Amino acid sequence: MEHLCPNASRCVTALQSSARTMWFTGVAIASVYGFISVFGLIGNITLIKTFCSAKSIRNVPNLFMSSLALGDVLLLVTCAPVDASRYLSEEWLFGRVGCKVIPYIQLTSVGVSVFTLTALSADRYRAIVKPLEIQTSRTTTSIILRAALIWLFSLVLAIPEAVFSDLHTFNITSTNESFVTCAPYPHAGDLHPKIHSMASFLIFYVFPLLVISVYYTFIARSLMRSASNLPVEGNAHARQQIEARKRLAKTVLVFVGLFALCWLPSHVIYLYRSYHYSQVDTSLVHFVCSVVARILAFTNSCLNPFALYLLSKSFQKQFNQQLCCCCRKVFERNSQSPSHYNTRMTSVRSTNNSMASVSMVNGKRCYQEDYV
Repeated sequence: MEHLCPNASRCVTALQSSARTMWFTGVAIASVYGFISVFGLIGNITLIKTFCSAKSIRNVPNLFMSSLALGDVLLLVTCAPVDASRYLSEEWLFGRVGCKVIPYIQLTSVGVSVFTLTALSADRYRAIVKPLEIQTSRTTTSIILRAALIWLFSLVLAIPEAVFSDLHTFNITSTNESFVTCAPYPHAGDLHPKIHSMASFLIFYVFPLLVISVYYTFIARSLMRSASNLPVEGNAHARQQIEARKRLAKTVLVFVGLFALCWLPSHVIYLYRSYHYSQVDTSLVHFVCSVVARILAFTNSCLNPFALYLLSKSFQKQFNQQLCCCCRKVFERNSQSPSHYNTRMTSVRSTNNSMASVSMVNGKRCYQEDYV
């Protein structure tokens, strides 16, 4: 799934563009990758920190979402820069080891994402359809163990990607050129590409989404039945529970929808390339579709924190606190640097066991309270 165009820079070259246009195109695409990576890392790292530090929202779905965010961080740190470099250089820059490690990490991250979403859907199914059975399996230890098993399962499924990915020689018949790049299979033969692409599509996309669809069919039916069984002047607490379940189920469904939307173009183009593998497609349409598909796939790794921010008020509050805390630390660090005026700090302990601090920064008085 790493190689929609075996060498992106060569694809641009084959379009017979000028050197300047080629360079600006590569820089523009790499800049988009950089923008996605920065925002994705900020969002996912803050999400993980929020769920780890705020006990009030440390529940089963949020523990799974933390695992999902960790997989996205891994993808953005390792695979996004490598993918961007393919539009800036005509050569594979990361050697044979990188050719095996990078696709392995990417497929592992995809597996963690889709299987975690499946686990989240199963958890929502148990919480809504079979609430009496869920109490025995909701301890923090059991959830962490399940998340670890998802990671292990994804790591094992990605092993063939590392085994078969290697540096292979490809030919562009239209220009009679050849080049060496990283690909999951050699250019000769078409059976391996077809098996590889179809297996990836089924295992990492179709089957998990089918399972999720079944879960959500039962969830929707259960929620409608619960709402219809309540009397007109029903129990307010029961109605609140149903609304809370609906909101959480909706959040997971949004995550699933984003994954399905963002990864479908990547799978489709990969299938197209694998079933038309006799020559490298250097058309402008294929190049543009490949770029859009790749960017959409990586965009999925930065959307979840911001989608959760819009859907959950409690997460929104905790997320804002974490960002403000980080910004405050950066401000304090900068205020203590030699380039700033000397800072005078006095501390007094209040009767409610808090530490109040007053500081003079650049002649301005700042007050903050840190509970101890």
